[in-house]
Amino acid sequence: MPKLRQLNPGDSPLAYLGSEIRRARVAAGLTLAEFGALVPCDASTVSRVESGLLAPDEAFIAACDTAFAGAGGWFGRFWSAHQSWDTSPYPPAFRSFAADEARASALCVFEHSLIPGLLQTEDYARAVLSRHPNVSAGEIDTRVAGRMARQSVLDRDPPPLVWVVLDDAALWRCVGTAEITRAALAHLAQLARWPSITVQVLDQPGAHVGLVGSFVIAEISGAAGSVSTDDIADGRVIDDAATVADVSARFRWLQSEALPAAASQALIERTAERWTTTTAPRGARALTPVPTEGTV
Repeated sequence: MPKLRQLNPGDSPLAYLGSEIRRARVAAGLTLAEFGALVPCDASTVSRVESGLLAPDEAFIAACDTAFAGAGGWFGRFWSAHQSWDTSPYPPAFRSFAADEARASALCVFEHSLIPGLLQTEDYARAVLSRHPNVSAGEIDTRVAGRMARQSVLDRDPPPLVWVVLDDAALWRCVGTAEITRAALAHLAQLARWPSITVQVLDQPGAHVGLVGSFVIAEISGAAGSVSTDDIADGRVIDDAATVADVSARFRWLQSEALPAAASQALIERTAERWTTTTAPRGARALTPVPTEGTV
């Protein structure tokens, strides 16, 4: 029988909602899989909702009100009220992974276009996040603050072991300005000296398996790990053991093809020096700006 995730209903309204869903499910004599079939979703999704790690959608809540009719529609009313309480700086699809990332014993990070979020400077993060369409200045501030807060995991005692593979294209993309990019690369090189962080650059032309998308693997001691993958729709989180193992195998392949850590650090430092405060080096690629009313 799989081990139940620990519940902390006082952590947030979402955690409280999850604990009430589990209480009702157990009282009804339904297994995770049996309730998941009513939504429909898989058992791991139900477990993550019950633990407050994943926000349920409207279909999930409707299934709760149907399966637990004795509650008189409480789940729908609570869920609707929660929408106005939601102040998370992360997209809904990423929130469960943020919790896994914070407690991970090791993080395996691959990025093919940008410096990874965990290793970005604030200016670089702002330049990236401001490219998202239809976001206000306040939303950008919130998202930047959330990204910077995630980086506190690097200072945890003990810190997670962080393994990063970075396509060299990320070293040549101008994000914000040349000055911002240069500072971000210098920051990356500094972090690569930390004993808990290993950065390798995939310095080769042509196609490779990582070009299909960037990802982060959270390995958790004594618990199932998960993977956060990036895509145009804010990505998704996967905790299926077979899929996590498959992504991990691909990460090992990328590591084997990348430069060793010392050579990678030297390359990052040399590239940073080629960026001046006002001019990008030849071959650099600019981050495409979001179209505005005056440019469409």
